[in-house]
Amino acid sequence: MSPLNKLAPSRSLARLRIALTVFFALDGFLFAGWVVRIPAIKEQTGASAGDLGLALLGVSAGAVVTMTLTGRLCGRFGSRPLTVAAAILLSVGIALPAQTHSPPALGLVLLVFGAAYGGINVAMNSAAVDLVEALRRPVMPGFHAAFSLGGMLGAGLGGLLAAGLSPASHLLVLTVTGLVVTAAAGPVLLLPTSPPVDGGAGPASPPEGRGSERAASPGGHEDGRARLSGRTRRLVVVFGVIALCTAYGEGALADWGALHLEQDLGAHAGVAAAGYSVFALAMTAGRLSGTTMLERLGQTRTLVAGGATAAAGMLLGSLAPTVWLALLGFAVTGLGLANIFPVAVARAGALAGPRGVATASTLGYGGMLLGPPVIGFLADWFSLPVALTTVAALAAVAAVIGYAARGAADGSPAEERAGARRAPAGAARDERCRAESR
Repeated sequence: MSPLNKLAPSRSLARLRIALTVFFALDGFLFAGWVVRIPAIKEQTGASAGDLGLALLGVSAGAVVTMTLTGRLCGRFGSRPLTVAAAILLSVGIALPAQTHSPPALGLVLLVFGAAYGGINVAMNSAAVDLVEALRRPVMPGFHAAFSLGGMLGAGLGGLLAAGLSPASHLLVLTVTGLVVTAAAGPVLLLPTSPPVDGGAGPASPPEGRGSERAASPGGHEDGRARLSGRTRRLVVVFGVIALCTAYGEGALADWGALHLEQDLGAHAGVAAAGYSVFALAMTAGRLSGTTMLERLGQTRTLVAGGATAAAGMLLGSLAPTVWLALLGFAVTGLGLANIFPVAVARAGALAGPRGVATASTLGYGGMLLGPPVIGFLADWFSLPVALTTVAALAAVAAVIGYAARGAADGSPAEERAGARRAPAGAARDERCRAESR
């Protein structure tokens, strides 16, 4: 093979990595842009707080249902085409809430928006797992850093536009932006990569990725179904629980962090509002350095160190006697949680393909939804600082589970044989891809 041909796969993988990064950033950008207009949409629809809460359940319901289905669809049609399709639906769906004038109508259109949001998260994470395998580098945290950066940009820009644009105009701008970005980056995902990294590139190309239920053993028998219904399936749930424990903290801090600073520590409203920003900035910084950390420490040490760091940080953040110590605790918590979710999703996908990503993502999303109401109930029974210590407790649980699953987390030879068996042709193809992309 000529040097030029050897470089071609590496270049195509690099383009694919950039395109996927763009889609992660777009997802965060669009979602944050919708979130900052929720108060205006509430006023437009005349919804009470209870009505709005019920309507917002449409996002959650749509996302959870679609996440459970997208894993199967990725196995059949490919994760990259589904990423593009979901991005189009998300871009169109974000304009719909501003066209409603009643809480029931808002809840119905949010089902569509939630379905697109859940679909793109599973699809693009599945595509990212395939790319991580092809590159043989733990680059998953970089994708999630792009999501965080996109969210920060979307929230900041949305705050600026909110003063001069109606919700309908603002969300329409987001629709156009999403469609333009998808049109620019989508073709890279739709074109075949040489060698292909998406095991389920389409109906004519049966999936041969990790954990695929159609992967054949060397003897030619399809043993994937038995494999996924046994130890591998349990391991996927384990990594899903790790994702849940950390996403719980994200949801809790997003909804209750500012209130804790203002109500319990007497912070000024502006300083209190900065609490989640400090957490989000620290998480983004941690994810930007995540690949280097994973290469130096490995996945088990990253999970354990991250969980322990987050637990210590949240104990400080929830029990500190001063605002500035609490803000320091929030920052440490963000650094600790930063890479746990990406690692958990990546390992679930490596073990069971798109269905593994779907399971871990659904559990993680459930944790994000579970956090705020649990904190609220505990705050009523005890106090808000005590309630926030549950974030530290679950971060510690994530560290313990990560250590207990250390063989699977580091991709031990036993797990590689159990969860990554391929047909001979697929194995040869993947080995060429790995060698040429170094």
